[in-house]
Amino acid sequence: MAKKETALIVGAGAGLSASVARRFQIEGMDISLSARNTDKLKDLASETGAKTYACDVADPASVAALFEAVDADTGTPDVVVFNPSYRVRGPVAELDPEEVRKTLMITCFGGFLVGQQATRRMEEKGGGTILFTGASAGVKGYPNSAPFAMGKFGLRGLIQSMARELQPKNIHVAHFVIDGGIGKSDDDTRLDPDAIAQTYLDVHRQHRSAWTWEVELRPWKETF
Repeated sequence: MAKKETALIVGAGAGLSASVARRFQIEGMDISLSARNTDKLKDLASETGAKTYACDVADPASVAALFEAVDADTGTPDVVVFNPSYRVRGPVAELDPEEVRKTLMITCFGGFLVGQQATRRMEEKGGGTILFTGASAGVKGYPNSAPFAMGKFGLRGLIQSMARELQPKNIHVAHFVIDGGIGKSDDDTRLDPDAIAQTYLDVHRQHRSAWTWEVELRPWKETF
């Protein structure tokens, strides 16, 4: 009998990550959920049978402790999903430098910390999948949104480097460019989170002879 797969979703909440957790649970995986505030995860954890862990992704010690706890409970995850994000808006001349720093620390540096811990374990294990949630801001900057673009551009560069470095080691690294608003809609103007979650699963399931490192997703009515 095949060993049950395990998944760790970092930056979990009620939106996209909840859909990913449900889809992975339907697939038969054991789920671990992480967020700064785990109180918000109670309903999702009850629904999916997931364990929850508190973690500040911008803190190296907190991220290391998260992976050590998951190691002890379920072992090295077969798939890790990085979903945290933070942004501050405003004209460049008026931005609070500390808010900009926070955006970069969560959106980009946090991705590095989670990716590093996952990589160390998957190299020893002999394989795995690391999936990162990106945004259109990672390929084009928007007015009054410079910090978010900085964070997402940096995250995308990290992922591209990781993908090229780790593919020969049987570790699949992929980036999802979410180009549009996420939510249920009857007019196809938003990305259905359940449909995005299915794509995450499909990429995780790709045969390694045809791995992709990046997928761009947009609603049917979103302009290119």
